[in-house]
Amino acid sequence: MNCKKCHTKAVIGLPRHNAAFCKVCFNEFVHDQVARAIKAERMFGPQDRILVAVSGGKDSLALWDVLLKLGYKADALYVDLGISGYSATSREKAVRFADTVGAAHKATLLTHTVQEAEGAGIRELADLIHRPTCSACGTIKRYQFNRAAVEHHYDVMATGHNLDDEAARLLGNVLHWQEEYLDKQSPSLPASVEGFAKKVKPLYRLSEREIAAYAVLNRIDYIVEECPMAKGSKMLLYKEVLNRLETESPGAKQSFYWGFLDKQAKAQPASASMTEKDQASLHPCSTCGQPTTAEICSYCKMMARASAAKSS
Repeated sequence: MNCKKCHTKAVIGLPRHNAAFCKVCFNEFVHDQVARAIKAERMFGPQDRILVAVSGGKDSLALWDVLLKLGYKADALYVDLGISGYSATSREKAVRFADTVGAAHKATLLTHTVQEAEGAGIRELADLIHRPTCSACGTIKRYQFNRAAVEHHYDVMATGHNLDDEAARLLGNVLHWQEEYLDKQSPSLPASVEGFAKKVKPLYRLSEREIAAYAVLNRIDYIVEECPMAKGSKMLLYKEVLNRLETESPGAKQSFYWGFLDKQAKAQPASASMTEKDQASLHPCSTCGQPTTAEICSYCKMMARASAAKSS
């Protein structure tokens, strides 16, 4: 198997593209896919300050690596959830990457420790408020990533969601016809109101396998294990279903998700209509000031419940 571009020996085959690449050409392919995503969705420009949400996993660290190599000003934020064993390892991976690749590009790693700021690890918080751990985790991460982006004056927040993630999320939303979520399932969500950072997903054109290959070929040291809290997640089930379909029909995930994006773009001028809807429904949380549809945002409600449970 030879590289499609330079015809030397290939190191990876990409069935959905009917192509194979050597290491150099594969890196160029990955960088090009991210650059095309940024341009197509008007995610950010050369002068924008970007905050990458990193977890210590392959996707977020690969994203940070690619953005830095493309010449963008990209810092990162790691949220330490206080999961015994797992968080210490994932934090170590994020810090090590920041100390090597990040430092070479004068990039900074910010950290937020849930145990210190919220008063307990994510598992303990979830138990206190009687909510699934993944639900509590999502609330904290969304809140803290947005808070950091706004307070530190970043122009945009980038996450490492890849093609597999977005196709699985789309499958779940379609199965349950969650139209509100479908309306907002875009690789780029504008900063619709003051207090909300723009959010983008520059890896949406790349599969999980491709990103894993990029991380291995570029010696990015990442945590391989899945978060122990994700066991039994419906997202993992949807990914498994889509992986089986992809094996039988290469390109199925791409066709499913990209087809949705094409129809979404034709159906509405997304940023204008979504901005108007958000501006009409969002207002500052009476406790913290971040935008919310209710009087008190979900994060502040959660922390109030946790505080009450501790006192009782």
